[in-house]
Amino acid sequence: MDEALAKGSSAVHRLDPRLKVLEAAAFSGVVALADGLPVLLLALPLPVLLILWARLNPRAVLRRLLAVNAFVLLLWFFLPLGFQGEALGSIGGLEVSREGVLWAAKITLKANAIVLASIALLSTTPLHSLVHALHHLRLPDKLVHLLFFCFRYVHVIEEEYRRAVTAMKVRGFEPRTDLHTYRSYAYLVGTLLVKSSDRSRRVYQAMLCRGFEGKYWVLDHFTFKPYDGLIFAAMAAWTLCLGVLQWGIL
Repeated sequence: MDEALAKGSSAVHRLDPRLKVLEAAAFSGVVALADGLPVLLLALPLPVLLILWARLNPRAVLRRLLAVNAFVLLLWFFLPLGFQGEALGSIGGLEVSREGVLWAAKITLKANAIVLASIALLSTTPLHSLVHALHHLRLPDKLVHLLFFCFRYVHVIEEEYRRAVTAMKVRGFEPRTDLHTYRSYAYLVGTLLVKSSDRSRRVYQAMLCRGFEGKYWVLDHFTFKPYDGLIFAAMAAWTLCLGVLQWGIL
């Protein structure tokens, strides 16, 4: 959310945001629909190469991967034990199925490939450029505006939350497992919702006062460069090869 990965001067950072969005969508769609293990293994090198080419901070990338794999890890506890099929062994009297392990492995590969591609292509682009690109790709204006304002004001809501929590602590609040704690957190959430609603109304009224009519006008537009076409062609060819290997469409 802090756009730390968008700061850079590599070829990946300079790539036309419109092409980044198109490739990220195409790659994610192919990987999400693919179910062949070799195809999913071949999907990983492309985003990894892009991340290395962009010279992104390894710690920042690993932090994002850990957040995703914390959820994926739960599947490794449930799928092998709850999926019916050929038994590989048993844990505590529960059979570990070969099919369950295979599905857990496929989901892990899919999740990591899509997240790495999003980091390499989308996180290396400032939000205003992404919003501009979505507008050029003819996405509905309302969806583009919602994306922009959610990103813009989530930080404001976070600041409101921190101030409210600090005020609660100053007044001697200590969270416990009792009704008072639950009621206090319910009041906190309700207060944030009310303040967010009031702020959104004020922002909208201020925009109307400045002549906003549902459309953003921009002065600087994207310029398609030759190396944009070369990089995009290479990425699209890799994605197409994955589709050919999975479905044999050619």
